[in-house]
Amino acid sequence: MNTYLIKRNFLKFRVDIFLFFLLFLSSGCSQLSSLPYSSIKPQSIELDLPAEDEGIGGLITSDVNDDGQKDLIVTKPGHLVVYQGNGQKLWAKQIDIQVAKKSEKNGLPGWHGPGVQAGDVDGDSKTEVLFLTKDNTLHIVEGESGKTKKTITLKSPAGTERWEHLVITNFRGQGDRDLLLQTTNSEGYRTGVFLAAYAIDDLLKKEDPQPLWTRDDFVASAHNGARVADLNADGKDEVLGGTLISPDGEILIQISLKGHIDAIFVADVRPDIPGLEVVALEEGGGNRVFLFNSDRLIWETDYKNKEPQNGAIGDFDPNRPGLEIWSRSRYPEHQKPFVFDAQGQLIAKYKMDNVAPRDWTVKGVEVIFTIDWIGEEKQLAAAKERHESGDVAIFDPLTGKFLHRFKEKADRLYVADVSGDWREELIVLNGNQLHIYSNPEPNPNPNRPRLWSQNHYRRSKMTWNYYSP
Repeated sequence: MNTYLIKRNFLKFRVDIFLFFLLFLSSGCSQLSSLPYSSIKPQSIELDLPAEDEGIGGLITSDVNDDGQKDLIVTKPGHLVVYQGNGQKLWAKQIDIQVAKKSEKNGLPGWHGPGVQAGDVDGDSKTEVLFLTKDNTLHIVEGESGKTKKTITLKSPAGTERWEHLVITNFRGQGDRDLLLQTTNSEGYRTGVFLAAYAIDDLLKKEDPQPLWTRDDFVASAHNGARVADLNADGKDEVLGGTLISPDGEILIQISLKGHIDAIFVADVRPDIPGLEVVALEEGGGNRVFLFNSDRLIWETDYKNKEPQNGAIGDFDPNRPGLEIWSRSRYPEHQKPFVFDAQGQLIAKYKMDNVAPRDWTVKGVEVIFTIDWIGEEKQLAAAKERHESGDVAIFDPLTGKFLHRFKEKADRLYVADVSGDWREELIVLNGNQLHIYSNPEPNPNPNRPRLWSQNHYRRSKMTWNYYSP
């Protein structure tokens, strides 16, 4: 072979290698590069709380002092604090509030569960804050001052330790005037099978208040408390789990679980079907994803029987009808998320290693919230580094592309609209500080109604925990 042909073939080989390398880079393997940290500076609020953290307690936002602005309620073992959005402390209590570690071992509300509710529960046009303490006492306090309005000791069912989880509800069509209590069996693998519904007026005014109804067979999510929402737009809330419970305490539907529910969500996944739908992720059995409403099971599916474990529901692809369902997958390291469309069809899958920044933990992401960050139809997801007090990021669930990274030591992550322009903020608990990140870009759709106008949004933001943000 002559020298010219040898040189030409060698040059072609080098070009092919170079083109292959470029193709490799463009395929999403960002492990070879690093996403720079965001330049967005957070608002910082110093909290009157211990900095130590064991994953117990959480946070919610509500207009506690009725000034039209969202305030922040944060709980840790033995502590409950309330701060205005501008950082001014409203009040604090050192009290043995019912918050817990793993619910299956320690009872509800489970990892990161806030154990607190807020709303106008007595019709006086002022917000009250409600919580349970470990002596089986319900506390109803004034939102603005923290002054006690009523304490009620309620006997929990036989075979339980205490009432562990509470949710402000509307079971009678009279607004936020009812309360759902939930607890777990005290022996063995603990799940929240016990429910009791009360009229809050009875709790406030009667010496011996009796429940509206009770159940001891609720198929609960294994790791977090019950959620509620008005699924069928009748002005009353249903209780959401593997069983859906009517406002009157009757079973509407029960899905055929072979394992247990890891996470549960509510959203308008199928706009072509009246009302809202529930999404449940199964661990064990078929490792299925279920979509159902108060009438029927709409579909169930799985991806190669791989456990979905954690999820996010949102409009991740506005070109498709309805919402998409993102599942994280369950691997100790090297997660492999997958995405279903509103019909239950697989539309995307990828390896987290190929999309995460180079120095992101190989354990992946956790506490995954859907987030309205950009102010357009497309929604994104927010998450923190898994199993460590680490960074926070916003990513595209459909492709896995990381879009923003925030340098943090995040113990908690919460997402909600607190600024008032209907887009959502990242709220990070870092030790005894809250860091609030807002999108500084102009809102392209500033006149949309706030997300708080949606009943299921309000309910979900008060009943979240680690598994079901």
